[in-house]
Amino acid sequence: MSDRILTVPNALSALRILLVPVFLVLVLIGEDVAALIVIVVSSVSDFLDGIIARRFGQITRLGQLLDPAADRLFIFAAVIALAVREVVPWWIVAVIVGRDVLLAGLGIVLARHGYGPLPVHHLGKVATFALFYALPLLVLGQAFPMLQPYSDPLGWAFTLWGAFLYWWAGILYVRQTRAVTARAREEAPAASDTLGVQRRSMDD
Repeated sequence: MSDRILTVPNALSALRILLVPVFLVLVLIGEDVAALIVIVVSSVSDFLDGIIARRFGQITRLGQLLDPAADRLFIFAAVIALAVREVVPWWIVAVIVGRDVLLAGLGIVLARHGYGPLPVHHLGKVATFALFYALPLLVLGQAFPMLQPYSDPLGWAFTLWGAFLYWWAGILYVRQTRAVTARAREEAPAASDTLGVQRRSMDD
């Protein structure tokens, strides 16, 4: 783990973030084929930045923030654009966005107790993977209507399963946050007692 900023994986993650508004606009205006090309480029760069980071020892703190941020932004862009076009219902947007609002709240609670973000759970990674590839399948059906009978069922299966796992991982994060903050509250009085003893010893 390093504090480097200028690395190839970080550049690829930054590129993916820059492609998010391009993808959003293309879906909104109905340029579905171009949107699919963008999402393919993003997926390939996502695959490459992980391989390069591990193979060449370029895992950085910045990269650990940029990579999941790019995934989430692409998911948000796709689900909101598809909801505007009435391809998916708005309750899907509420389910997906609501879970990340929950995690933002947990982050605030952890920060107040002196902790950083919790490590990414494997279940959360699986959920993000499912959603990251589910929504483009729905875009594929819009771009090529002849494929819609095949792409839509698969896309909806990934979407619903991903949303379920997304919230399951969210519940696990809630439990971990409760455990961490409870331990912090237990340790605080002990630390205060120790400090008090040290001060009395110095006074004596």
